[in-house]
Amino acid sequence: MISKRKKFEPTESELEILQILWGENAASVRKVNDLLNEKREVGYTTTLKIMQIMTEKGLVTRDTKSRTHIYYAAVKEKETQSSLLRNFIDKTYRGSAMKLVMHALGNEDTSPEELEQLKKLVDKLSTKQ
Repeated sequence: MISKRKKFEPTESELEILQILWGENAASVRKVNDLLNEKREVGYTTTLKIMQIMTEKGLVTRDTKSRTHIYYAAVKEKETQSSLLRNFIDKTYRGSAMKLVMHALGNEDTSPEELEQLKKLVDKLSTKQ
């Protein structure tokens, strides 16, 4: 795990790899590279280098017991999402989650079902306070 003192925000490429590892639980570089190549062309050595850097940053760990190294996410998906979202809200909306929600709802066609889910969430949050 990454210590509180030394947090790294994953790059876009690192986040793609983390998403694969969260979905697969564990994977070799070859497996990660094959899955990345389903979306866009990425060289094996590029994937290997990124995963080596991610190991140094503490974003992933690797099991080197066998010839094929197996990688695991060392950061939790939900914590990473929360951290990235908080950072995004701070940088883009000056810390206002309300501005983010209003912007999202104002720019998209929100379905009645989505609005109903949003109402339920607001009600649920209101009863907690």
